[in-house]
Amino acid sequence: MLSAISASDALLGNPFASSAFDGGFPPWDCTDFFFAAINTSSSGSDDPNENNAKEKPGSEAVMNERKRRRKISNRESARRSRMRKQRHLENLRNQLKASRVENRELNNRLQLMVHHFNRVRTENDWLRSERTLLRQKLSYMTQILLFQQLQQPSLSSSAWPCNNVTPQ
Repeated sequence: MLSAISASDALLGNPFASSAFDGGFPPWDCTDFFFAAINTSSSGSDDPNENNAKEKPGSEAVMNERKRRRKISNRESARRSRMRKQRHLENLRNQLKASRVENRELNNRLQLMVHHFNRVRTENDWLRSERTLLRQKLSYMTQILLFQQLQQPSLSSSAWPCNNVTPQ
């Protein structure tokens, strides 16, 4: 994101920006300011009050500038993080919507399949009971035919034509 900031941006404190030469001398001619930035404390501490007695008046400005830049950088980083979080949250919401739609569609398909299954099962039960009734009817009719055949005199003719034999 820093590449989008121009080199002459006054907020960055660019010593080469045109406003830096307002004092009539270039920044490299200002030895007090330059050496104050180099001669800062090397103890590794971030506390600006630690070596106040040794620091020159310009080094406090350098530290303040560093703090200001760090604040700007941190704010920008936090803004990017919030935007990332917002995009992630929006993606999760979209996934939730898509999952709910898919769940609703699958539930509808399941209900349709259950309804179809119940219809087929009912029809299957009806066909089984009809098969049982038809078998019973067939059995009764076979019994009636056999009973009728037994009732008829079996002297010369039978109910079956192949059994009819004429005497000679």
